[in-house]
Amino acid sequence: MTLLEIAPLVRGAYLARHGAPVLVSHTPGGGESPAQVRAGSADDLPAALAEAELPLPGGVVVEVGEEQVAFSVRTLGEVNRLPGARDTEARSAASRSAVVSGKVAVVTGGAQGFGAEIVHGLVDSGAFVYIADLNGDGASALAAEVGDHRAAAITVNVADEASVQAMAEQIAATTGGLDLVVSNAGIVRAGSVLEQDLSSFALTTDINYTAFFLVTKHLGRLLAAQHRTAPDWLTDVIQINSKSGLTGSNKNGAYAGSKFGGLGLVQSFALELVEHGVKVNAICPGNFYDGPLWSDPDKGLFVQYLRSGKVPGATTVDEVREFYESKVPLRRGTTGADVMRAVYYIVEQAYETGQAVPVTGGQVMLSS
Repeated sequence: MTLLEIAPLVRGAYLARHGAPVLVSHTPGGGESPAQVRAGSADDLPAALAEAELPLPGGVVVEVGEEQVAFSVRTLGEVNRLPGARDTEARSAASRSAVVSGKVAVVTGGAQGFGAEIVHGLVDSGAFVYIADLNGDGASALAAEVGDHRAAAITVNVADEASVQAMAEQIAATTGGLDLVVSNAGIVRAGSVLEQDLSSFALTTDINYTAFFLVTKHLGRLLAAQHRTAPDWLTDVIQINSKSGLTGSNKNGAYAGSKFGGLGLVQSFALELVEHGVKVNAICPGNFYDGPLWSDPDKGLFVQYLRSGKVPGATTVDEVREFYESKVPLRRGTTGADVMRAVYYIVEQAYETGQAVPVTGGQVMLSS
């Protein structure tokens, strides 16, 4: 068996035994006085882990046939039973931010924009966060800013399968598994269908649509393996979609189409992964006007929309911004805090999957 196969099984066994998230790190040199788990074959390993004494914190050496793999195990703080384990009795709603305390999360596209806001929110709430981004330097800088003991940077191209698989392997070696996947990486290439080149359309589709498939495929395998030894532990995949996934967007068809498609994947993955204890949902934010996606002076959407003539009569970036703010009943753009409240709700809510949660200030309302 590979490390990628063994690590989530070990983490799942700890989740089942202690009812709280743990960090399971591969230790090639072994640990002090570790627990021993021996299995004759890969098929026997889940049962062997279920029967083993697994101290927390501590270490464990797993032996399958002739192969031995050592792990050290710790938590980020006190061992508290958190939402994530199914209880037989109803429990009152936990404090929203507490639902991610101590858990392990991945945020793709986490180096800037909404991704960075989510990273900050999760770390402030006590989670350990992988900041996964093509901009490795930016991810490393943010990890150092929030604290290296609470975050780790991963350089990844989410549209490249080998790169995504390498990310899964790094997670397995570092924390054994995870509890929350936030698929946030996305781009916008605005333009008229009559004028946009195919390369821009294809790039938008690769990053916003295909990458969500790849991230869910490879990180979902970790969650599914972990579930084999922690069948009562619920985990989450959340796609950061867009209000443009709920309604069309003029002269922005590549983006809206990729986001509409993303919701189809969310619903389909939700139906499939439920048997592995994985909830799959989407958050559809309104416009984050203060982030680089909109406000970058060279490539931001305000500039793109001004150049493409998407806002009739607008001659300045400020006029474009005023036009969009006027469309929101609550008269402002979406913030990171708005999105974090939706993340907490989805993680806490054990009885919803396949949903698209709008966070738009009333700009897009669900219809019957």
